Amino acid sequence: MLKKNIIILSLILFLTNCGFTPIYLENKNINFSLEQVDYIGDRDLNNFLKINLDRYKSGKNSNKIFLNVETKYNKNILSKDSTGKISSYQLDVEAIFVIKSTNKIIKITEKKILDSKDDKFEEARYEKSLKQSFAYSISNKLISELITN
Repeated sequence: MLKKNIIILSLILFLTNCGFTPIYLENKNINFSLEQVDYIGDRDLNNFLKINLDRYKSGKNSNKIFLNVETKYNKNILSKDSTGKISSYQLDVEAIFVIKSTNKIIKITEKKILDSKDDKFEEARYEKSLKQSFAYSISNKLISELITN
């Protein structure tokens, strides 16, 4: 019994100290700062992108990046039931980032299929939370792209 407890305790200690760290927690390879970002397009999506990208605004880094961002948000009907009521949508988000100094274009797209709900308020709230997760994903992809270049 004692031997079994010692084995379980040692496994717990070794597995909890495995050195796992999330990718985007604190990236030390960031050698740039986003100085000016101009937004065009969907207001909600741009606000969420601004919140996520403001973390990378600091005057400490030497490479200053100026961006133009154009976002497009579409909600397309995928299917209807026999009565003509919409049963599912496809949400398409496209963000085009233009780096002003090099005129490099970074295009990021996200898609999600959304089932229609009877409660339209709940559906709108869920759609807004999806926009927030789209913005988080797009900003992480942009930062990864900027780090590698």
